[in-house]
Amino acid sequence: MEFYHNLITEKSWQELKALNKALGDFVLIGGWAIYLYTKALKSKDIDILVNFESLELLSKRYDFYKNERLKKYEAVRGEVQIDIYLPHYSAIGIPVEDLMLKTKTLEGFKVLLPEYLLALKIVTLSERGRSSKGRKDFIDALALVKSGKADYKKAANLLGQYQLESKVATFKDMLGENTDLPELNLNKHAYSKLRKMITA
Repeated sequence: MEFYHNLITEKSWQELKALNKALGDFVLIGGWAIYLYTKALKSKDIDILVNFESLELLSKRYDFYKNERLKKYEAVRGEVQIDIYLPHYSAIGIPVEDLMLKTKTLEGFKVLLPEYLLALKIVTLSERGRSSKGRKDFIDALALVKSGKADYKKAANLLGQYQLESKVATFKDMLGENTDLPELNLNKHAYSKLRKMITA
């Protein structure tokens, strides 16, 4: 089951591949990074961490603007939005400069390590709540745990290290509110098993 229309996710994927070829020096986070680990849900937006040198290169490729309120840069090409986060500027829970040291290469992309991805998803979910984007965050987080690529307890410990323990409340509430998750082919039995594994 797809969360977004195939046409939109395909445009986003092609843009991401072109960006990787043109720039290369970025860390992929968010939905597309989780997709590379899990092959579950594709993404609509592209989320990357870059240094200031790469930001200059990006400015030659895209028209983008600084979002002062959310402390990030945003570039748009057609229906694809690219959110760009920088060290010592962006506030996404865990400092970007720390995250940029926690990467591995996957299918030619430099991606954030799974426990850090899971921790970030839980933080983002706490801000978006039960909106459509929040639902996608929740599914992405569970996809990482279900795949066995990310350990929930390690991600929770990470949040504790950064004084972000309170951010897990929304995730845990939503975990209790659902009885199945068709987007990840989880029936009641499989969902209950996954929930117990997380809350044990």
